Amino acid sequence: MEQPRRPRPAWTRRIARNALTDTGLYLCLMAGMVWLLAEGTQQSGYNWQWYQIPKYLWQITDQGLAWGPLMQGFGVTLQITAVSMGLMLCIGLVTALMRMSASLVARGTARVYMELIRNSPLLIQLFFIYFVIAPILDIPAFWAAVIALSLFEGAYASEILRAGITSIHAGQWEAARSLGMSPFAMYRHIILPQAVRRVLPPMTSQAVSLVKDSALVSTIAIMDLTQQGRMIDAETFLTFEIWFTVAAVYLAVTLVLSGAARMLEQRDKTNGHDFQPQERIP
Repeated sequence: MEQPRRPRPAWTRRIARNALTDTGLYLCLMAGMVWLLAEGTQQSGYNWQWYQIPKYLWQITDQGLAWGPLMQGFGVTLQITAVSMGLMLCIGLVTALMRMSASLVARGTARVYMELIRNSPLLIQLFFIYFVIAPILDIPAFWAAVIALSLFEGAYASEILRAGITSIHAGQWEAARSLGMSPFAMYRHIILPQAVRRVLPPMTSQAVSLVKDSALVSTIAIMDLTQQGRMIDAETFLTFEIWFTVAAVYLAVTLVLSGAARMLEQRDKTNGHDFQPQERIP
């Protein structure tokens, strides 16, 4: 005899209704944005010329496929972002450890650095390094941009890393000390691996911020994606097409970063590394 079906729990029905409602609202919002864009375009009488954009992304020559100016600028943006991201993590970690140090000089130095960087605009810092420091030390524009971005983002990364380190359970610190580990070995094998997993989401947001802030390096004549877009716009007057394309490239990079971080976070949860904040180090 067939067993009667059990009724679905009320909470599953609520979730299904909420999902349908959210999907409907999202579709309505997207439809409204498309309508506004189409209506604004029609009212302004702008002549869209999207067919001209591909040649600024890539070109087919006798030698084969060649990157256009926008993709060449994108390559420069990736170089600056990658180098700055590595230095940002190093500066952030060193500053976080200095903030936690028993030395008054180390804590004071880290505090002054963070206050100066976080309370002044990135553009001013970029100009100061490029126009004042770089000529004295003969630093190329590329490295001046990298230094400015690394120092700026490192100040914020240090607080993220410090929060992750101090959130490690006190028992982890005590166990490492009881095993006779040196501070370097303790941080390398016990503390930092756990802290990195905890700070992955906010650190991803900081990396996304770095990608977007890298557009400011165009102000010091570096031929990055933004500068290439500005030059093409001045030559062709394809204002909307060029800047929408530039924005789409930046958006693609940030989405890739966010997706990669979510995959790593999900893998850690699957492997049983979903740490929850507990008793902090005293």
